[in-house]
Amino acid sequence: MPDTIIKTEILIHDLKVPISVIDAGAKSLLNRQDSYGPLTDKQIKVLKRIIRNTLTTQRLVNDVLELGRSREGVMITCDFPISALVTSVLIEIFDLSDPGVAEVVRKTRNYDELGQALQVTVARLSFAPKVWKTIVHLDEAKVKQILRNLVTNAFKYRSSYVRISGGIEENQLILKVKDDGRGIPPAEHKKIFQTYFTTGSSIESAIRSHGLGLAGVMVLLKDMGGRLTLNSDDGKGAEFTVIIPL
Repeated sequence: MPDTIIKTEILIHDLKVPISVIDAGAKSLLNRQDSYGPLTDKQIKVLKRIIRNTLTTQRLVNDVLELGRSREGVMITCDFPISALVTSVLIEIFDLSDPGVAEVVRKTRNYDELGQALQVTVARLSFAPKVWKTIVHLDEAKVKQILRNLVTNAFKYRSSYVRISGGIEENQLILKVKDDGRGIPPAEHKKIFQTYFTTGSSIESAIRSHGLGLAGVMVLLKDMGGRLTLNSDDGKGAEFTVIIPL
């Protein structure tokens, strides 16, 4: 079994090179038309789709490798501000769904500018100024993956908005992601957590759709000594709360 795991992780790591080659090739065709020849609108659309999907695949590969490192007990901690964490997650998400918004978000310099940039999207922020500027010492890659997975899920199943908020309480980082989607009945909440330990189980689509993006969150949080809670009701959206010891 250990040999199988090692070989699988090596294979996943080796996927990085061909993915990068595909990404570089598509970008060259798109951005160097003077060298490779002009493109039609349909060809440009296909190339942009290829680039988006290679970016998605790159992130999936990196996430799987990060999960593997986490299971081995590898933690690479550093100091980083909560503002940088949230902003980078939003950029990664909009890079795939709306590159124009991603570029605007990249150029924002403070909380107010970021909030203004997000007005044209479904994303909303709710951070106190002091919390927004707080610097924490954690494994940034893991925390980013956790928040990105939660926000990505919320984007998929929201009706009109996704709210990201956070705070520091009792030496713990608290992050909350809330959507106003169809929600999950309280009687079904346990199933969403059982999803991480049971394969092939047949559960309601609403639960399954949330659970698919949360598997990595549960693994990373467990290894970091953190926990995840859910507040949701049928037709009233869902709010996931992440608690990570500092």
